[in-house]
Amino acid sequence: MTKRTSAKYKIDRRMGENIWGRPKSPVNRREYGPGQHGQRRKGKTSDFGLQLRAKQKLKGYYGDLTEKQFRRIFAEAERLRGDTGELLIGLLESRLDAVVYRAKFVATVFAARQFVNHGHVMVNGKRVNIPSYRVKEGDVIEVREKSKQIAALIEATQLAERDVPDYLEVDHSKMVAKFVRTPAFSDVPYPVIMEPNLVIEYYAQN
Repeated sequence: MTKRTSAKYKIDRRMGENIWGRPKSPVNRREYGPGQHGQRRKGKTSDFGLQLRAKQKLKGYYGDLTEKQFRRIFAEAERLRGDTGELLIGLLESRLDAVVYRAKFVATVFAARQFVNHGHVMVNGKRVNIPSYRVKEGDVIEVREKSKQIAALIEATQLAERDVPDYLEVDHSKMVAKFVRTPAFSDVPYPVIMEPNLVIEYYAQN
């Protein structure tokens, strides 16, 4: 797990955007960055700055992945045939922690990582405790029987702030989800604008 799990709102403040669309985000009240210099006027951002910000935002959205993890996923997307930006998003969305979050079994992507780590999730009937596990089309993700009565789990399924995307089939009464298909970039319900094209430009130059 990354060290920023308990400080997820700092990522919002750093980006100046409510990247998960959460009602309690401090950005809803203060749009400037954290720290004593957060309110200074910002100059024009360079191309490199825009690319770096796009990468940090996408990396932060998926639980503030480490640079090593994120670069590995990008390298895999680059190796595959097709649009690298689309493939990058598809790989990120097929992580087990991302699927658990999208299925609304938990309230945040950070909670999803912890939930998987603690062994509460099964894939095709087998327990999986690796958040980065790659879910394949047709895989069935289920909350373990012993874990189905966890209060936070029940609360998360009732959150009105986001919907389950159509590339998942979810039955909250049974706490079961099916990964129907790998989504295209346009299918993913990001609350803010993500720019995978700038992420590609960033890695092409660095």
